[in-house]
Amino acid sequence: MTLDEWRVAGAEFCHRGHRVFYRDGGVGEPLLLLHGYPTASADWRRVWPGLTGQYRVLAADMLGFGFSDKPIDYHYSVFDQASMIENWIEHLGVGRAHVLAHDLGDTLAQELLARHLARSATDRAGLEIASLTFLNGGLFPESHRALPLLRVLASPVGDWIAWAIGEAAFSRSYAGVFGEATRPSVTDTAEAWSLVRGGGGLAIQRRLLGYFEERWRYRGRWVDALVRTHVPLLLVSGAADPVAGVASAERFREVVPRAKVVSLDGVGHYPQIEAPARVLDAYADFRDVVAERAA
Repeated sequence: MTLDEWRVAGAEFCHRGHRVFYRDGGVGEPLLLLHGYPTASADWRRVWPGLTGQYRVLAADMLGFGFSDKPIDYHYSVFDQASMIENWIEHLGVGRAHVLAHDLGDTLAQELLARHLARSATDRAGLEIASLTFLNGGLFPESHRALPLLRVLASPVGDWIAWAIGEAAFSRSYAGVFGEATRPSVTDTAEAWSLVRGGGGLAIQRRLLGYFEERWRYRGRWVDALVRTHVPLLLVSGAADPVAGVASAERFREVVPRAKVVSLDGVGHYPQIEAPARVLDAYADFRDVVAERAA
């Protein structure tokens, strides 16, 4: 599926006066997909057919990403993105969903989980999370190794640096987090670059990366949600990821020993792109176990 085909099949939702692009496909239990930085929901294209054959799958571009609006004068935060997701799925009539997240989407899922726990304690309405699956991401800031380029972009000089980044520099950085044998194609990197820079995206990269600081500031809230929840948890970890690979998986095992971890050798930071069949197999096995426990 090309990027253009992905976009044409989408729809739009309004959040705080701004357009949010989303996809809604398949039939069955709702499954919410949360993408990572710096790209968009199109990262899920290679697992989309397999998932929509089993579930009703929902995937949105967070505000500031992909085909959604990218306002400059806007306070981007994990909390606002979480509220956008809640409002969007409520608009679609979804109150309960399984969640599959990646990268920044992992942090967003942690905030949604924290809200889920708070609502459960007060019996308030809101998104009920049926199960939660993570792909490589910064679940624990102490085990996350951000790329040098992203550290610079997140700094006070980030706005200046963003304008100097060209496609070649982006492509090197992007390909560097993939596995040795699973590098992205020229088309893959060109499409990823178009998702980042389209709609004035380069002007807001420093603002989008504010979640780096949020991960540290709200670590207690977001890690506590993982520890306290009874929601079934799975981590599918690309072991060759230099950003959130083996160290992050080991930390996850330490903090949440009851959760299931599947390690994918030779796969880097984007398992859903690099090894879609292996991700689908791991997810199907996990959902079988979740269904057995619920029966």
